[in-house]
Amino acid sequence: MFVLDDDEKAISETARSFADELLAPNALEWDEQKHFPVDVVRKAGSLGMGGIYVGEDVGGSGLRRLDAVRIFEQLSTGCPAIAAYISIHNMVSWMIDSYGNEQQRHRWLPRLTSMEWLGSYALTEPGAGSDAAALSTKAVRDGDDYLLTGVKQFISGAGSTDVYVVMARTGDAGARGISAFIVPADTPGISFGANEKKMGWHAQPTRQVILDAVRVPAANRLGPEGNGFRIAMNGLNGGRLNIAACSLGGGRAALDKAVAYLGERKAFGARLLDNTALQFELADMRTSLEAARTLLWRAAAALDADADDKVELCAMAKRFATDAGFDVANKALQLHGGYGYLAEYGVEKIVRDLRVHQILEGTNEIMRVVVARSVVGAA
Repeated sequence: MFVLDDDEKAISETARSFADELLAPNALEWDEQKHFPVDVVRKAGSLGMGGIYVGEDVGGSGLRRLDAVRIFEQLSTGCPAIAAYISIHNMVSWMIDSYGNEQQRHRWLPRLTSMEWLGSYALTEPGAGSDAAALSTKAVRDGDDYLLTGVKQFISGAGSTDVYVVMARTGDAGARGISAFIVPADTPGISFGANEKKMGWHAQPTRQVILDAVRVPAANRLGPEGNGFRIAMNGLNGGRLNIAACSLGGGRAALDKAVAYLGERKAFGARLLDNTALQFELADMRTSLEAARTLLWRAAAALDADADDKVELCAMAKRFATDAGFDVANKALQLHGGYGYLAEYGVEKIVRDLRVHQILEGTNEIMRVVVARSVVGAA
């Protein structure tokens, strides 16, 4: 797991080259202008990043979760916001690949894996965040169709993407009454709220998705009725790993910026980088990232192996790595002094982008709940 072979190195290097050439040079401008660079995102598809762990027969790359977390760490060194969106797109592709029938797979996935079509994941609602099973969006059967009505909140890419996987209630209250649907963005009855004004992630839009009697063919339902919550949660296992990897990459980029800055800056007649106290701070930052990476790769290997403890390991990795990445970025800002607070140095953007990683894909408090259940259940 810890020694990469030539193929694994090539995969990581391809992702890093993409980040260095297309993401990093533009990240500050995209952030300032709140621009979602769809053209650049689609170029990731040409490199196989639109369906990293999707079957090759529908255009996917057929890679492992372990490969994916390495890819997302590298992408996030260039721009955590864009890397995180690509993660969400991959979650949508994987859900269709894993739970769709052959007709659905071959209809939707070739254009998603190539990123000709972009995808969004629609679970959260204004009144159902951490308690996702309490969602109220309804899907009422009408002949060969369903009519979807409700509002989804905090949907990444909304208004700019082409395909939505929407969780809606087809049955009674609770998780077992939820089903999943593939909904094209141009379906009549779909509209979108204003782009949210956010602390970070300015380079990707976040909007409400408003569904007003949206007619969706029953052929677009993923799996049987009542299976949607399970599909959504299984999708989140991988999403949690990917967002943890994005925190690692962002933290790593911030640490690199801090080392470079301290090497150039002098105070009291010496480089700041030669100060022992600051060296110790850097050592702790590096150690935190390395520990997070080790746990992340362990969790990714468990998900690849469908291990019994995969759910709690994914939760552990998400909680630990998103906390570590944000903490390292925040310390990097402090090490820059006043300059860290200036946009042009790029560190404050990383801090803003990484802060939301502790909230989305399940808050870090919910991750503790998941892990605690496994501990208490084993007692």
